Amino acid sequence: MDEDRARDRLRAERTEVQLLLKDTRGARQQNQASGSETGDIADPAQPLTEEMTDDAIAASLRARLAALDGALKRLDDGTYGRSIRSGQAIPAERLDADPAVELTIEEARAQP
Repeated sequence: MDEDRARDRLRAERTEVQLLLKDTRGARQQNQASGSETGDIADPAQPLTEEMTDDAIAASLRARLAALDGALKRLDDGTYGRSIRSGQAIPAERLDADPAVELTIEEARAQP
């Protein structure tokens, strides 16, 4: 993949992930506020379930943001497109599918 194209895609996705993370924080705050309201009898576990779901989504988004930042750093360092483990070239098709990918397909499959 062309490095300029990769950088553009990574930056665009980074912006999108940051917005999603902001929305998730807002949803969590809204869920917390609505959980403290009195009203109809409701399932007392529902606010906790919603909070755990929001936390899981936020953790996933933060992990993706870290992967995107790592890929941008590799572009700056001149190591983009190479496995962080072995240094082997990552096929262009794999980078097209996910420009933040860090491992070859074989290495990814071998991970526990």
